[in-house]
Amino acid sequence: MNTPPDTVVVGRIGRPHGVRGEATVEVRTDDPDDRFVPGAVLLTDPAARGPLTVAGARWHREVLLLAFEGYSSREDVETLRDTLLEVPVADLPELEDPESFYDHQLVGLAVRLADGSPLGTVTAVRHEGADLLVVARDGGRELLVPFVTAIVPTVDLAAGVVVVDPPEGLLDL
Repeated sequence: MNTPPDTVVVGRIGRPHGVRGEATVEVRTDDPDDRFVPGAVLLTDPAARGPLTVAGARWHREVLLLAFEGYSSREDVETLRDTLLEVPVADLPELEDPESFYDHQLVGLAVRLADGSPLGTVTAVRHEGADLLVVARDGGRELLVPFVTAIVPTVDLAAGVVVVDPPEGLLDL
């Protein structure tokens, strides 16, 4: 599954829930209550499964459940399992904080050490308790870099560069 550069993934459809056409959704957005409202139209990957229009949304404990127009049974929703839900980048609101970034803005940036030497390329951003930059290094190794100001003092989107000032031992992991 390849997300085109003009869209971002906001969720992934999981297993069906119940018998009335609801699906669990792995949320990949900071604004699920605004993004997944009835009537919202979401692009999909694979594209042949969409676009999908949200017919209903509710939280069940910590899990978001969505219903989609035209999908009224458990079997219907099963055909959508593992579909990525996307929105156009143009539909994203501007970030007010200049120190905040969307994940898609960081992916693909060159990573350099404070002395200017190349370290690798950002291939993903993980949100696992703390935000982590996934950096692909030469030789196929991956490095996880905590995305905090003390370690990542500079993000220059215009120049396409992230500067990393790692603590001792981080590059050896």
